Amino acid sequence: MILSCKKEAEVSESADRDSVIITEQPIPKPSADSVDKRERDSVINNAPATKEVLRTGVAREEKDRVIVRLADGERLPFTIGEEFTEKQDKLILKIANFNKPKITAKIVAKQQDFNIRFNQIKLPDGKMDGPFMREITYDVPSSGEVWLIIGKNNMADGKTTGSFSVSVE
Repeated sequence: MILSCKKEAEVSESADRDSVIITEQPIPKPSADSVDKRERDSVINNAPATKEVLRTGVAREEKDRVIVRLADGERLPFTIGEEFTEKQDKLILKIANFNKPKITAKIVAKQQDFNIRFNQIKLPDGKMDGPFMREITYDVPSSGEVWLIIGKNNMADGKTTGSFSVSVE
């Protein structure tokens, strides 16, 4: 009996003998029309449906002029991307399961004249504070759900539409 340890080996039986013969086959070379993993990933990542999920997010709701995003505090740090259009001018980022003594967050926008800031923070005990600038570091006295409310500064000028990201630690 002859055996081989290669996974791609074929097993064939001889009709006139009682033994098994294993033959090695060459590994086929990729054909010109086969797509390698990076190309497949690129196709998937650039698909319209994928771009829509990345843009709108999975835990995202829009109502009237407000966008509500849900995040898990156990998955910190994270960064989310968002966009204010003519239809939206406020983002409420609800962070559930927040159990750290301090929250740090930052808004980053490509356009320098973007009128955006942290308007308020809502703590797990229901207390609210604000307004703040584009960066916030705040003591959180108890565990629970923390809200970061982001919008325009009514006392300042600048563009109120555009893309931005919020990083939370």
